[in-house]
Amino acid sequence: MNASESATTILIHLAGGVALLIWAVRLVRTGAMRAFGSQLRQALQSFTRNRFAAFGSGIAVTMVLQSSTATTLLVSSFAGQALIVPCMALAVLLGANLGTALAAFVISLDLGWIWGVCVAIGVAMYLSSEAMERSRNIGRVLVGIGLILLSLIELNTAAAPLAQSQTFRVVLGAIGSEPLLGILVAIAATWMVHSSIAIILLVSTFGASGLFPPATALTLVIGANLGNALIPVLDQLGAPVAQRRAAIANLATRLVLALAVLPFVRPLSQGLLALPSPNGRLAIEFHVLLNIIGAVVFLPFVKPIVALVERLLPGREEKAQAVAPRYLDMRALDAPTTALACAMREALRLGDRVEAMLRDTMTLLEKDELKLSRAIAQADDGVDTIHEAIKLYLVKVSRNELTEEDSRRLFEIITLITNLEHIGDIIDKNLRELAEKRILKRYSFSPEGLAEIRDFHHRVAAALALALNVFATRDLDLARQLFADKATMRDAERRAADSHFQRLRSGRPESIETSAIHLDIIRDLKRIHGHIVSIAYPILETANELRESRLRERKDAARERDAPASLLPAAQVGD
Repeated sequence: MNASESATTILIHLAGGVALLIWAVRLVRTGAMRAFGSQLRQALQSFTRNRFAAFGSGIAVTMVLQSSTATTLLVSSFAGQALIVPCMALAVLLGANLGTALAAFVISLDLGWIWGVCVAIGVAMYLSSEAMERSRNIGRVLVGIGLILLSLIELNTAAAPLAQSQTFRVVLGAIGSEPLLGILVAIAATWMVHSSIAIILLVSTFGASGLFPPATALTLVIGANLGNALIPVLDQLGAPVAQRRAAIANLATRLVLALAVLPFVRPLSQGLLALPSPNGRLAIEFHVLLNIIGAVVFLPFVKPIVALVERLLPGREEKAQAVAPRYLDMRALDAPTTALACAMREALRLGDRVEAMLRDTMTLLEKDELKLSRAIAQADDGVDTIHEAIKLYLVKVSRNELTEEDSRRLFEIITLITNLEHIGDIIDKNLRELAEKRILKRYSFSPEGLAEIRDFHHRVAAALALALNVFATRDLDLARQLFADKATMRDAERRAADSHFQRLRSGRPESIETSAIHLDIIRDLKRIHGHIVSIAYPILETANELRESRLRERKDAARERDAPASLLPAAQVGD
């Protein structure tokens, strides 16, 4: 093999190792988010009573997610909804900075054959737990960790020969001689891969192979650390000011830290080399040290830092106002009837938000608008906020002595908001993700398939409008009409499935590639319709229009066949 072929082979292995590292880090992050996403969100909201608890929760959540960017976006979302105090949000992000460094430190340990164990166990869990989504995602995390370790081994092997290349040394020497250029290169690389962990591990591996001197490695670490704080700021450029402040404050602390440390990079590199640890871990240890210093310096001053950012970025709290309850008057709690009227108005407002989400979902299914997908996700956050506020308000109302009528109305409101919250979750967690999958994979529904989805969606949207009218008017005829629509929807679902399978049998390419998405959309719309019909249950039960058990239907039907027509009820409601 000649020199040019050898260099080409080395560069191919190097590129493959870098790509594997970036993809494996992403695999860990997505698997952890899918397996523990709700628990991590709750942890971030729960452990923010003081700055130290918030700092610790930021470390823990980020080490699980392997991404301070993901943590920053979660915390920014909470701050935008006023679910977390701004100074506590900054404390969480300071913890997230250190959590990223600690995650890279743990991964970079010389674990040898552990990568094979992680991949083997992860694949076994993924393949043997098809019905258990969490187990599959934990398996995904283990596979990702194993591939990260494998990629580091591959990078070490590929980078060693490059250390002898004079051309490569000249290129890297140019970066080393210009610290500002090195920082800009590291910021750009971190932004491109959206992962500081991947860049830090890459810098550490190249430094251990002798591709650049220790001072250059430390400069690149400073750049990657700064670039990681810049990513969530750029990702949220169109978001409300309240949502962006925590990320901007975190970027400001890292910028100050970078400016303070950069002039002392060379003596710091010499000092770290004197430590009793392997030379190859210089970049990793400096990254941890850098974020420990950042936490020690800035954690005591989170309040004044946030106050300064708020002064520089005043802005109106449009997002907070959008999701805040509007009609829940705390002064009316001592008058249950008035308080229930307030809760009813807020519940109908919640219904309007869910109607808008459902309407936007059909637009997203038809058009390639990923911005609309993010808007739907934010709208669901608002639905959750208002649902929780109404629920807590009703708990306070229930502490009064209620009349029988007030008790019935309270139960109707709880039934409505509970079903609306479930509908919002189905739209956000299921339909929105299916629409995104179609967009990202560039699938297109067949004209007939799209028409079926439109028709089904129209039926569900009409049912939701009818359900809100039933709740507002308590009209028994409307409630019967809504309940009777269940049978119509079953027939529509069956016809849609039959038509879809006919297109599959005829070999329609669009139907084949979108088959799973098409059927899942119909299923989820049917689930939404089930929640919509449930809104009518309390009114029908009050009027004694529902049977206690469907198992009695055969006997009831037999009696009705034998009974004279004049003895049959004027209207019957059955499933």
